[in-house]
Amino acid sequence: MNPALLFGSHLPAMAVMVPALTAVLLLLIGDHGGDERGSDHSRRKLLLARSIALLSTALGLMIAIELAVQANGGELTVYRMGDWPAPFGIVLVIDRLAALMLVLTSTVALPVLWYATGGWDAHGRYFHALFQFQLMGLSGAFVTGDLFNLFVFFEVLLIASYVLLAHGQGRERYRVGMHYVVLNLAASALFLIGVALIYALTGTLNMADLALRVPMIEGPEAAVLQAASLILLVVFGFKAALVPLSMWLPATYAAACAPVAALFAIMTKVGVYSILRVNGVIFGADAGASAFTAQPWLLPLALMTSLIGVFGALAAKTLPRLVAWLTVSSVGTVMIALGLYTEAAWSAGLYYMVQSTLVIAGLFLLSELVAAQRGDAADLLEPASPVAQPALLGLMLLLAAASAAGLPPLPGFLGKLMLLEASSMHGWQTAVWTVVLLVGFLAMLGLARAGNVLFWHVRHDLPPCGDSGASPKLVTAALSLLGAAVAMSIFAAPLMRYTAATAQQLLDRPAYARAVLGDQGGMHADTARPYRLAPEDQTSIPFTEEHPQ
Repeated sequence: MNPALLFGSHLPAMAVMVPALTAVLLLLIGDHGGDERGSDHSRRKLLLARSIALLSTALGLMIAIELAVQANGGELTVYRMGDWPAPFGIVLVIDRLAALMLVLTSTVALPVLWYATGGWDAHGRYFHALFQFQLMGLSGAFVTGDLFNLFVFFEVLLIASYVLLAHGQGRERYRVGMHYVVLNLAASALFLIGVALIYALTGTLNMADLALRVPMIEGPEAAVLQAASLILLVVFGFKAALVPLSMWLPATYAAACAPVAALFAIMTKVGVYSILRVNGVIFGADAGASAFTAQPWLLPLALMTSLIGVFGALAAKTLPRLVAWLTVSSVGTVMIALGLYTEAAWSAGLYYMVQSTLVIAGLFLLSELVAAQRGDAADLLEPASPVAQPALLGLMLLLAAASAAGLPPLPGFLGKLMLLEASSMHGWQTAVWTVVLLVGFLAMLGLARAGNVLFWHVRHDLPPCGDSGASPKLVTAALSLLGAAVAMSIFAAPLMRYTAATAQQLLDRPAYARAVLGDQGGMHADTARPYRLAPEDQTSIPFTEEHPQ
């Protein structure tokens, strides 16, 4: 089935509407939570909800792939809701970056949902409806071309995440869930303040329009605009788990059930994506007096985030908390690339972000598979009875550890190598090289320690705890995520070309403005005299008719 033939020109909207309509349908079906061994009616309802959710998520993956294929040609697809022209109406914009994030979201979501149908979805109410609302918020955040609608989709995915975090219940989930809700509400309030300041100064919240109007703001108003951009950096930094705003994440992700924590691996990337779109592009090069407002803060904080994350992993006493700290560390590595503000660094960061998200999601699922076979010790990093599948689970952990640490020829190595090359001749080169290499070594050390305790320092005086959690269905879900990360090495060349083209497209602000705003965008682009990066010599040149897209 070709989604383009099915939905035609409405394909960009379907990336958001398919999970939204699926969630509504699942709500109409009714509550499917409870014990799988309940009444026949409850079991049939749960099986129906599972089938609909899986089909919808698979369709979402096909839509994302089709949009990525279209975006790979370099053309931006703009969908105007209600046919209202930008910047007055709501627009959805599919460029290479948006398409990449949609594919990543669906690639994580499908095996995670498959894992959840192994039993976790029956441990609480409306799991599948909430899962689809989460996908709706994630997809909407990646395709919206408007700052206020970015806020709206943030709230959609956060509201769903509040309930998913408590899925399965338990005192610890409610405790960290309360902190998670309060902190996110405070961040949302700051988001509105930042958006309000930007609108007051520029008269628009359309991202393409902002990229052209921000350079025209000078004098005292520019100082207020810079303050607004830093407020948004705080908000997005909290979502991305950037130090010192990341202390909430380890306890929160470690407390969530395995499929929810695995899905949450993509949530931090919404913050990364927003920083790239807003602080990297709109307030990046050619932003006039507000150019590079976040740069003095972003790179030092990114280096600290990567280091603190890996030190937290070394000190972790449970496997899920170790993985949660590695999530923080991986975000720091991606943010290092963003903080360098070069095309090559952004390309490296995007490549590394994809592989790290897949590995982290796979590790969260693997954590529960291991814990289910260790009896009372569960996920504690202490000797216990031997697991039922030591060879399979041990190899999966070894594969994940090698990729997370960046050992060749796995994609983690390629991403970090690209980042090190991109930092050459940069003023922070020494710091970047030191942190990236040290973090890789310490991550490998932390995961090796965990593997040693889980699979080698076992207590043979205790009987095996059985093969609980050894279901091929559950193992396949975790293995598919780790396998997808490994496949990035096989397809490294086309993926690197795609991320390089994505980074170049992000810097081509006039092309983005023309696609979204039409003739009005072209007129303002000429007035603002934006620049783009020339692929021939990687130097900034004026965008003129002599240098077309």
